[in-house]
Amino acid sequence: MTAMVERLREAMNARDAGRMASLFAQDYRSDQPLHPGRRFTGSAQVLENWSSVFAGVPDFSCELIASCVDEGTEWGEWSWEGHHADGSSFAMRGVTVFVVRDDLIAEGRLYMEPVQPDAEDIAEAVRELYRPPEE
Repeated sequence: MTAMVERLREAMNARDAGRMASLFAQDYRSDQPLHPGRRFTGSAQVLENWSSVFAGVPDFSCELIASCVDEGTEWGEWSWEGHHADGSSFAMRGVTVFVVRDDLIAEGRLYMEPVQPDAEDIAEAVRELYRPPEE
């Protein structure tokens, strides 16, 4: 049987929000631990979210960089790319962790973040994130 993350990749690259939503349980629980306010429940919200994604990024494409299946849990490392409807670049990368039950995604934790091509280097990031004392 094809891994759920592979089926999800196929639906994403087809830009088919309905097909994507059909892979999720009606009572699907989504959590984005880095953004707790984005938590939601239900496959209807998956359909609404991804309909908006495909409208806003009409050439959306994704690559499943790596994946792992361990019993009912599937991990995927993703690269999502395209252009917004206004022509500006879109890129996100990260990891998803899905719990699959009865051949549907029942729970998900998403760690997807926008790519920042002009972000600070590692030394600047360490200073900003950890604020070590000045020498």
